[in-house]
Amino acid sequence: MEKINNEKGFTLLEVIFAVSILTVGILSVAAMQASSLRGNAFAWGTSEASNVAMGQIEAMMEWPYDDARLESGETHDGGSAGKYNVSWTVTDDAVINQTKTINVTVSWTDHGLPRNMTIPVVLGQVV
Repeated sequence: MEKINNEKGFTLLEVIFAVSILTVGILSVAAMQASSLRGNAFAWGTSEASNVAMGQIEAMMEWPYDDARLESGETHDGGSAGKYNVSWTVTDDAVINQTKTINVTVSWTDHGLPRNMTIPVVLGQVV
């Protein structure tokens, strides 16, 4: 009588290798996802800081040129908007005469790290 050796399937060693490769792939995708979430959170914080700074700049555009809040040489505190702190410094005649260069700075903490963004604006005296 002839013995038929027609078994089909995988050996235990092949299954272990396949599961190992699959595990490495899944862990790589999970690490990439975590990195993507951190990057998105940072981008969101930066975008919000930009919006806060632009809101402050728009408010400043309504102030008179000789307003006390636009005095040169000192840092002015604009308060906070949520987790964002706003301040600005003014320099007279830095670009051309009869202008004020205003550097609006927004600072915040992102995952325990201090962050800040500065947006310069030139305000001219309208005569």
